[in-house]
Amino acid sequence: MTAEVAAPLTANRDYRLLWGGRMVSELGVSAATIAFPLLALAVTGSAAASGLVVGTVAVAQLFAGLPAGALADRWNRKKVMLGCEAVQAIAAASLVAAVYWDVVSLAHLMGVAAVMGVCAALFEPAEDASLPAIVPDDQLPAAVAMNGARANLGHLAGTAAGGFLFAVGRFVPFAVDALTHVAALAALTRVRLPARRVVPAERTHLGREIVSGLRWVWDHPHVRVTAVCATVLNLFFSAFYLVVIVLAKARGVPPGEIGVMAAMLGVGGIAGALAAPYLRRRLTPYASIAGVFWALTALTPLAVFAGNGYVMGALFLAMALLPPAANTTIITEQLLLTPDELRGRLSGVLGLLTGVAGAAGPVLGGVLTEAVPGTAAVLACAAGIAAVTVLVTVNPTLRRFPRRSPTDTSTPLMEGT
Repeated sequence: MTAEVAAPLTANRDYRLLWGGRMVSELGVSAATIAFPLLALAVTGSAAASGLVVGTVAVAQLFAGLPAGALADRWNRKKVMLGCEAVQAIAAASLVAAVYWDVVSLAHLMGVAAVMGVCAALFEPAEDASLPAIVPDDQLPAAVAMNGARANLGHLAGTAAGGFLFAVGRFVPFAVDALTHVAALAALTRVRLPARRVVPAERTHLGREIVSGLRWVWDHPHVRVTAVCATVLNLFFSAFYLVVIVLAKARGVPPGEIGVMAAMLGVGGIAGALAAPYLRRRLTPYASIAGVFWALTALTPLAVFAGNGYVMGALFLAMALLPPAANTTIITEQLLLTPDELRGRLSGVLGLLTGVAGAAGPVLGGVLTEAVPGTAAVLACAAGIAAVTVLVTVNPTLRRFPRRSPTDTSTPLMEGT
């Protein structure tokens, strides 16, 4: 008998709908995120208020992370995703109305920002946990890579559009955000998720469910070690990113070139995500993971010599090329290793660690720029990355990282990514 060949990932109707809906939604969220501080500044005249609104998104997502992961395992995951899109559409529409009638307030802005953060915390584990139910195991790495490309593409496009839309009209970015959530909601209603056993809420305890998720991550070395190493790397790289921006301003780099620097990080992420399935077939898991750390160890000190935004942008692009392949390897192993009833909590725990590193990194970068000259701050971040690189290199768990069956080479990436 001839072995049945799996249909290409682009022929997977449910994955296409999930991917496309989320792509549109992320574009709207990114546009609104850029417009938030601009609107807060226009309404209050206070830069601190702008920071408060933006910070509310991150804080809400951070605090909701662990409970959201447990709820994604407890509740119907499709309904969680549908609810998140619907609530965000309503929140964005309320802001459109408030801006249009000139009754917007700081409290309203913070409320909408909190809704965005909580919905992001709920949606991500529900989507992550649903992916293995929609995509065959052998195509899961390609799906993970495509989701990475989607996130980078949505962020780039939304960030570029947000400022322009705000210039057209203060309410316009939020109107676009509301429409993108409605479009994503329509796509999600057509996604078919297999039925799964859900423990009735009255027979469980949310706190114990959260603890069981934390225990799962800690008890499995491949999950624990990669999570800790990635968190430390993100901490130092987030600090490095802020230090580089401050150093560029101190050297008189024009704002336009600084924008190019930031954009090139996203471009590199998209290119890396597209190359991730190929790199995953060519590299061992250990080489894929350790390669990211060694590449950043080699590239970060070069920022000291970057005299303009274009050179630094090229460095950022190079830094972003390898992480998607490592992320694909790590996330695929984590999803396939973790039982379905714990996948939401896995995503919630990892999201919390990422959020902590993302919040603490800029604080560390700010402290460094205040304490030492810019070049020394760059080298301090590079030293932190080099230290964790040594640990990754000698770690026996990472050296034995399992290799799953590679993605079918006939599986193409989705058009448009």
